[in-house]
Amino acid sequence: MTEATIRHFTVDQAQSTLPLVRRIVHDLLDLHPRWRTAVAAFEAEQASVTATSGETSSARTARLEAGRLSGEIEACIEELEQIGCVFKGFDAGLVDFPSTIDGRDVYLCWQYDEPRVEYWHAIDGGFAGRQPIDPMHSPAGA
Repeated sequence: MTEATIRHFTVDQAQSTLPLVRRIVHDLLDLHPRWRTAVAAFEAEQASVTATSGETSSARTARLEAGRLSGEIEACIEELEQIGCVFKGFDAGLVDFPSTIDGRDVYLCWQYDEPRVEYWHAIDGGFAGRQPIDPMHSPAGA
């Protein structure tokens, strides 16, 4: 996404996307540990492969499963990008929504277990810089 095409969300706009965003993030949080398990299984199978023995059928199965899960993860992240938000992490299911507050570019910040979009942070501030949204300085959309 180029700077010119970035969608800026109001709190209400970000909130209205949450049912879909929550479903996608739920899928991501389900898929990611399964992908890690498949990668670990593939790596374990590959440890016994030699130059002359080639890939075993169980290594191939694990590799294909890791690839399939990776593709599903990529599709979910692409879906979030099409909505206009940015997925920020598998650990807590963080999603940022580009916005502006008082003319400054910021991110509205939502975490999977939160019922609403209630926080924001500076573009370079990250999760540690989260602050509650002040209704007096509500983010403006585009």
